[in-house]
Amino acid sequence: MTQEIWNLVKKEILIEWRMKYAISGMMLYLLSSIFLGYITFSLGRVQVSATTWNVLFWMIMLFVATNSIAKSFIQESKERLLYYYTITNPQSIIISKILFNCLLMLFLVFGGFLIYIALLGNPVDDIGLFCLTLILGSIGFSTSFTMISSIASKASNSGTLMAVLGFPLIIPMLLLLIKISKNAIDGLDRSASLDEITTLSAIIIIAISTSILLFPYLWRSN
Repeated sequence: MTQEIWNLVKKEILIEWRMKYAISGMMLYLLSSIFLGYITFSLGRVQVSATTWNVLFWMIMLFVATNSIAKSFIQESKERLLYYYTITNPQSIIISKILFNCLLMLFLVFGGFLIYIALLGNPVDDIGLFCLTLILGSIGFSTSFTMISSIASKASNSGTLMAVLGFPLIIPMLLLLIKISKNAIDGLDRSASLDEITTLSAIIIIAISTSILLFPYLWRSN
């Protein structure tokens, strides 16, 4: 099973590498969103508060995650899914998708963070805690949206269904991420964020476990 997962992840990376316009489009979307925020505050000559900086960053990351991960299953043709059905098991499929989307989100989130601080400054006092928040956010977004993408791919209007199913599930995670990152910006003792980190980690573990357990039933409906 480990070899199957590795081969599937490698396949996703090769496809993404060959279709360079896809990752370029995501980077352009990320850069445009951050630059729009920069222009808005620059033209208004408004000093960006730490709270505004933090919330705006995570809102941009949320929409980047939605657009980049939405295609996980939606872009797969029925013929390709049928081929997967004959050569591998559903657990390998969902785990490989989650792993690849985690790698993709880590690249986009950390790349976006570097662009963001270059344009809007860096008010973060505890960089280590903030980077941990970025990692947890990347894993959380990837896990949740990957499973939602597999559900939405069964519907005709999959893009709308992604938004309807995704945002109610993501909101609690987003609130926790904002709270932890705000503590990192303020430089509070890391023990002040322990409850939020534990809760967020538990949500991610539940999301991963649920995806692995429930995806085979969804897979059989192909």
